[in-house]
Amino acid sequence: MKENKRLIAVLICAAMIIGVIRVGLKPAPAVAEVTDHEYNDSLIVWYTDESMTDYLNAMAVEYHEKGGMRVLPRLQASGEYIESVYKNSVSKEDAPDVYILSNDALEKAYLSGCAAIVDKKGDCLNTSNFPEAALDAVTYKGNKVGYPYYFETCALVYNRTYLREMITNKVLAETAKEPEESNEGEETPSEEEPVEVIPTEGTPEFDEYIENKIDEAIPSTFDELLAFADSYDAPEKVEGMFKWDVRDVFFNYFFIGNYINVGGKCGDDAGTMDVYNIDAIRAMTLFQSLNSFFAFESSDVTYNQVVDEFKEGKLVFATATSDIVGRLAEAAEAGEFEYEYGLAMIPDISEDMVSRSLSVTEAIVVNAYSDKGDEAEKFARFLTCQNAGGLYERTGKLPSALNAIDYGADARYAYLKAFADEYSYSVPMPKLMTTSNYWLLLEDAFAGVWSGKDASGTLKKLAEQLSAQISGENVLLEYIMLPKEVEEVEYLDEDALSKQAKDEDGNQSQ
Repeated sequence: MKENKRLIAVLICAAMIIGVIRVGLKPAPAVAEVTDHEYNDSLIVWYTDESMTDYLNAMAVEYHEKGGMRVLPRLQASGEYIESVYKNSVSKEDAPDVYILSNDALEKAYLSGCAAIVDKKGDCLNTSNFPEAALDAVTYKGNKVGYPYYFETCALVYNRTYLREMITNKVLAETAKEPEESNEGEETPSEEEPVEVIPTEGTPEFDEYIENKIDEAIPSTFDELLAFADSYDAPEKVEGMFKWDVRDVFFNYFFIGNYINVGGKCGDDAGTMDVYNIDAIRAMTLFQSLNSFFAFESSDVTYNQVVDEFKEGKLVFATATSDIVGRLAEAAEAGEFEYEYGLAMIPDISEDMVSRSLSVTEAIVVNAYSDKGDEAEKFARFLTCQNAGGLYERTGKLPSALNAIDYGADARYAYLKAFADEYSYSVPMPKLMTTSNYWLLLEDAFAGVWSGKDASGTLKKLAEQLSAQISGENVLLEYIMLPKEVEEVEYLDEDALSKQAKDEDGNQSQ
């Protein structure tokens, strides 16, 4: 086993050397000139997201003012990022002591020697400070190899103005009905069944009552969402009840996230691969049936289009990433968004099948090649465990730390709680290099199933491809047939629902 690990490490290093040669042919990003003395007395921090520049510079100043080492943030090109970390670390030329890295690249970073094991005492990276998903995201082979910094995942965004109008009209219609006198001989309502008292319109109590009813109306399952859509008398402006970017696996993953397993809990175990099972097939079958209800082609939808349609009031529900908050705020300031909205967790697939979203965690990694490891880890802890509170306000990035934002104390952050809740239950992106094309394969699988391909056959092919990549041998799996009662359970389109209702009325009249 140890020999295999050594072999893997050698192969990775060889691959990186080839990458280094390629990187060397490209011009390096320009950085300010710094003397050798300044480099020796400073921590070098690498990152690839330009939106982090001002914040990291501010944190560098604050850290130094509080007695820490001088910090020099350096923006880098995102292409072949780890290869550049490795090249500079080996050559000792402007190498980063700390760098920000997506959690799915942590295996590559660790096996190349560019990621040190951190928080060995466990006094920072624990469930008191971070959700389990964040800790899993930075765990490799039982060790923490990074500090969770910020994350991305999905949530359900809905037009709260539309829901308020619908519920208010319904409540007022009910209160307008005169109570009929009970006929002689009819049973009166039991005292054990209290009649709901609706507050008087125009009072604060009435407004609070309506807001509570809105919260109750937010669908918790797709069954409820479809029932809502079937009974909703939508405003003329509405063109669709629910839409999401079907082409992007990040927005589709929640359908099967709870029923497939790639790499185990921490996404680092090549021996764990389960994407072909009856529950995953059921989930994909239900996903496919949504096409007949919402009736849009995956090729016709992009995420930006979904956001634009929601801003224009053409959609009631949509799936979005955390950038939706900032985009809607900007649109409102520009007079391009006139509605109130809300965010909630992604609805479960059905009453007995739960949804589980995908998440990606950006981590602060301490370079194991650095000779300033202790100081580098102090700065990593400074950013993640101690001072992540201002991260969202200044960058729009949602901090992974549990206590960085008090979602209940400030109305500006109440919207974000849905993302934090979804993140805590999410599936971190796997770290396995042997399945680096997993997302492309899964994206193709979703696209095929949405367009009508057999769900079981599509997942079977996906499982065989992944197994072959890991084992190096062709694998042929046995086709799984869904039980008949499962095949018949699917979401129905509006015509089918109407036909079903007529059939039921006809049977009752016979």
